[in-house]
Amino acid sequence: MDISIVVPLYNEAESLPVLFDWIRKVMDEHQFTYEVIFVNDGSTDNSWEVIESLKAQMPDVVRGIKFRHNYGKSPGLYCGFMATRGDVVITMDADLQDSPNEIPSLYAMIMNDDYDLVSGWKKKRYDSALAKNIPSKIYNATARKMTGLKLHDMNCGLKAYKSEVVKNIEVFGEMHRYIPFLAKNAGFTKIGEKVVEHRKREFGESKFGWSRFVNGYLDLMTLLFLSKFGKKPMHFFGLYGSLMFLLGFLSICIVGFKKLYSLFQHVKAPLVTESPYFYLAILAMILGTQLFLTGFLGEIFTRNSSERNNYKIEKEI
Repeated sequence: MDISIVVPLYNEAESLPVLFDWIRKVMDEHQFTYEVIFVNDGSTDNSWEVIESLKAQMPDVVRGIKFRHNYGKSPGLYCGFMATRGDVVITMDADLQDSPNEIPSLYAMIMNDDYDLVSGWKKKRYDSALAKNIPSKIYNATARKMTGLKLHDMNCGLKAYKSEVVKNIEVFGEMHRYIPFLAKNAGFTKIGEKVVEHRKREFGESKFGWSRFVNGYLDLMTLLFLSKFGKKPMHFFGLYGSLMFLLGFLSICIVGFKKLYSLFQHVKAPLVTESPYFYLAILAMILGTQLFLTGFLGEIFTRNSSERNNYKIEKEI
């Protein structure tokens, strides 16, 4: 099979028939063999009934996954990825803001140019500048700086992947924003982008919320930390815990030495407990100990994790 198209959705009943007809038209024009996997993320409208209707029309093409309640886009993509059978996997949103006309060129970049992943770049957008465009530019600039990936629109829903990429990454929580970074960490380094068309929403309401920008930065911090220290937490917590403990220990030694020196010189000196440096030193030693123990406990958990030796082997001969 040439292409698997994964469409996560939530309350998009009106747009689904239009989207599927458009996808079918493009696929037939280019004579692709394909499947469309609709992942219904706990919709409260009749989205699932529409999917069942489309399945009845083309049972060999349409597939559906239905969640019992709303889990989020990342679980939808993960389950969709695991179900794919095509050589190339395309993801797109169900709101008709992504154009299926882009699929052939994305497919060609994967198959002919040997990209592992191609991310869409909605260079010209029709969203509100204040509500989405400006925050999106700030967010993407930060993501580029911290991940090292020179993508203008990392969170674009329209992407193309080699099948092996989606089978070797785990999209969890709200990490769908950082799929290119997940792919990079999994060893798929040929990542590109393509300018794609952005369309105005025709049906339904936007799922946009300001909280996603806050969550996006928190998720990025989590991902960066896990990618670097996830399997060796002692290298982070143990290092900084040891440094903080030593700093506190040296400080308290200096405070004590000054007291003893004053006593030997028969000079009246204030009590050690009257010095603020004494309490700061104690605090540093306590925090250092706690950080070290955190790293130690982290090592115990990772050592007993079933994923500890789950290495991605590309080939064996």
